[in-house]
Amino acid sequence: MSADLNAGDKVKGKVMVITDYGAFVEVSAGVEGLLHVSEMSWSQHLRSPKDFLKEGQEIECVVLNIDREERKMSLGMKQLAADPWADIEFKYPVNSRHSAKVRNFTHFGIFAELEEGVDGLIHISDLSWTKRIKHPSEFCNVGDEVEVQVLEVDKDNRRLSLGHKQVEQNPWEVFADTFTEGSVHEGTITGRNGNNFIVSLPYGVEGTVATKHLKKADGSKAAMEEKLPFKVLEFNGEARRITLSHTRTFEEGDDAEETPATGARAARTTRKPAATDGQSASVKSVNEKVEKSTLGDLSVLSDLKSAMETKERATKGKKADKAAKEEKDEAEEAE
Repeated sequence: MSADLNAGDKVKGKVMVITDYGAFVEVSAGVEGLLHVSEMSWSQHLRSPKDFLKEGQEIECVVLNIDREERKMSLGMKQLAADPWADIEFKYPVNSRHSAKVRNFTHFGIFAELEEGVDGLIHISDLSWTKRIKHPSEFCNVGDEVEVQVLEVDKDNRRLSLGHKQVEQNPWEVFADTFTEGSVHEGTITGRNGNNFIVSLPYGVEGTVATKHLKKADGSKAAMEEKLPFKVLEFNGEARRITLSHTRTFEEGDDAEETPATGARAARTTRKPAATDGQSASVKSVNEKVEKSTLGDLSVLSDLKSAMETKERATKGKKADKAAKEEKDEAEEAE
């Protein structure tokens, strides 16, 4: 092996043989080195050496190490390009948003590629604000482009934590004014989780209903995929939980009160509360458009919020005009 070769040298050579794990490159007469597939690209997705090289191809490499006694030499090709992780904290700072390509799934999340050699993990809990996702394949497909936000950068371990739901406003902030306790909404029974059933509600949100609260007015039990009105028993934004009942929409429940005179239990009226000024038109409009959320359609919540804010501004304007008129009338009467 030539004494002129040292680790760190750049050399040109010819690809002689391609194997499953790399390629043998002749850098001078009778002197070959192994270019392992992991040293061909910064990408963390190892591919076949044949995806990078062809036999007889002239390439440039970097000498990684030399064992003169064993007459072995390791070569690298990716070292000729800048390491994408060298300035990762500046290219992908925390809270920055990017488009990434879904590379593969695990049971706990999605690995998405921001660029060649830079992957990040989207944990399953960071995919959606509203859906209970059991496996990432329910949410998207390998090869899809997804919008992500950088949540954490670990340069030393070459790890990025990404989130998809964070690119959208937390809809539970809007839901608090929509799914008020006692309000009634149409929903579809879509699944089961232990002793509870999952109900798909407007705006892509899901609620849970216990078996005992699925009894219908005729005494039968609601079936899967059946669409019914449901009353909100509890709304918990922090836990992202909405507890529902169909039965309470037509009969008294545990919230029945005893009348002072007879001690008999009297049912509270079960009805949908009147919509507030900021809700009625906007909620009805959005409700007609959305039943279940999929990748990227949560922008409907922005429409809902904008409509509510517009309505609220209009209401405040009317109140201000009314107050000004009353003040004017009082001034005229005083004169």
